[in-house]
Amino acid sequence: MKKIGLPLLLAFALIGQAVAQNYTPLNTPDWPESDTTMYTVGGERHGISFFEQHRFPEVEYKAGDELTFDTYHTVNVMYEWYERWAEKYPDIVDLYEVAKSFEGRPILQMTITNKETGEHTDKPAAYFEGGRHSGEITSSESILWLTKHLLENYGKDPEITELIDTKAIYLRPQNNPDGSNLYLHTAQANRSSVRPHDNDRDGLLDEDSSEDLDGDGVIYSIRRKAGPDEMDEANYIIDPRDPEGRLMKRVLAGKGNWFVYSEGIDNDGDGDINEDGVGGLDLHRNYAENWRPDVGRELTGRGYTQYGAGDYPLSEPESRSVVMWMLTHPNISVVNSMDTRVPMHLRPPSTSKSEERMYPDDLALYEKYDRLGLEITEYPWAGDVYETYMTRYPTNRVTGDPSRPSPLFGHGPDFGYFYFGSIWYGDELWNNGAMEDYNNDGIYDDYDALQWDLRENEGRGFKPWTKFDHPELGEVEIGGFHPKFFSQNGPPWQLERWAEKQALFNLMMAKELPQITLDEVNVERSEDNIYRISVSWTNTGNLPVALKQAQLVKIVREDRVLLDFDSELTKGHEDAKLKIITPELYDKTIRAGYTDAGESQEVVFEVELNGIEGARGTVKILSTRGGYVEEEIELGNPPDKDEE
Repeated sequence: MKKIGLPLLLAFALIGQAVAQNYTPLNTPDWPESDTTMYTVGGERHGISFFEQHRFPEVEYKAGDELTFDTYHTVNVMYEWYERWAEKYPDIVDLYEVAKSFEGRPILQMTITNKETGEHTDKPAAYFEGGRHSGEITSSESILWLTKHLLENYGKDPEITELIDTKAIYLRPQNNPDGSNLYLHTAQANRSSVRPHDNDRDGLLDEDSSEDLDGDGVIYSIRRKAGPDEMDEANYIIDPRDPEGRLMKRVLAGKGNWFVYSEGIDNDGDGDINEDGVGGLDLHRNYAENWRPDVGRELTGRGYTQYGAGDYPLSEPESRSVVMWMLTHPNISVVNSMDTRVPMHLRPPSTSKSEERMYPDDLALYEKYDRLGLEITEYPWAGDVYETYMTRYPTNRVTGDPSRPSPLFGHGPDFGYFYFGSIWYGDELWNNGAMEDYNNDGIYDDYDALQWDLRENEGRGFKPWTKFDHPELGEVEIGGFHPKFFSQNGPPWQLERWAEKQALFNLMMAKELPQITLDEVNVERSEDNIYRISVSWTNTGNLPVALKQAQLVKIVREDRVLLDFDSELTKGHEDAKLKIITPELYDKTIRAGYTDAGESQEVVFEVELNGIEGARGTVKILSTRGGYVEEEIELGNPPDKDEE
């Protein structure tokens, strides 16, 4: 028998635990956390108190009486609003803890559906998520905006009312509350998860993080003029497009005369600054589809690797909880798990060209939503990761080489399509302030961002270079773009624009969900004791109940129709009081294939009554992603229950 390695055994155990804890009612006595909360994980100190606290004017730290989108909101504030909404809209809202983060914080999720019209699991569904990456907080704001928009317009907007009456919307605003807290309470930032990670492969974890040297609460950039003996290594020049000398341009080593670092010191004395900060593992490289080992973990030295991949697929509670929610809720057809800052409607494939691996019918649907997305958001790009994203600019701006397709591994959209068979986007919001191509060079870059900042943002996104006496480097200058509220996320007065238009794209996709609608159940007596029951239905949605890929991987079952009668009537087979003679199958279930968008279908049952005058039963249509429908039927003239 082949032995299973310890990491795989741990993976199985953790996945099993995730299933068991899949849907936990909200009960979080440790929330909201105080500013002095400190967590200890694996003997190491973490949590928002790990670094000096800071309050940014761009952020709301305590929930007010009114929710506006002219500031960013902390995890606590978002959770406070979700609790308020759960109390205010109990007929259409469920709020629950779906998982614990790495540091033990609750990951909250909301289900929005009209409870009187059925269980959420009996309805077609969409799932939208933000906050996977620590600093990409605009995505969380878009989820918050969409939640508010849906709840406040239910009963007022006919389309939203119908959506909530007939569908289920799952909303997760903060899939990585650890990282968001780090980002909004401290000067620090990281790529994704706060789990300690050996970024520089020296055997140490998180040993060289950034420092706010000038005490302004923000980690800006440092630039330093290269000395005569350093010219072979200098890799920056002052961008000649800006006569004021504000912009830095990266070039090949030996072609420059400046160095640029992030603000900080060389804590571990290895000659590099800030090369191993907080965390480094990437939750969006941790999915199970096309996963590859992290750099340094591939033992031949010749295979593909993926930086930040984690110890094994779904090693992280945040990514694992998403996958387990999906697999235990196969009624979901549409997903968007969002980041910042390209901006782009980003979809599969991530390791090949679309035409090479996607069914043409499925690709046509994705291309439809690409087009609709561009109309709604006016992003400059929409398409797959492997080709469109990687070649959105024709050349590499440092080397000058032609851009070419390049793979990302363990990526969410690939899991979403190839494994889960859904429409799954990983959209990128915000654009570094590059709103317009001011110099008409076909590229939206830092030059355009600077021009927009000066013309439209009162220059608040760029800190002038200021001389500073660095403890190790000597005389340097600190400045550049604000890394949090300009480069990675927009200034607050731009927030609602970006949150809203992305939310409206997601809302559009939710309105496209498949929907099995019962057209008619017709009961006719064909002979003295035989009844013909015809059942017809239509998929009134704009998506099929199963993409071709979903059919291939069997994540979605065929649409099924069955008759349900009292077991006392059907037991005994040949001597049964009620026999379903058509279809001639033991389970008496008609499998109707996969109902396409706009398609109508009909099936027929024949039922024989044996020694009884009538019977009542239920017709049930079961569609994995099209929903569950039932209707009572009556054969003959059954006696009134009150007279029995």
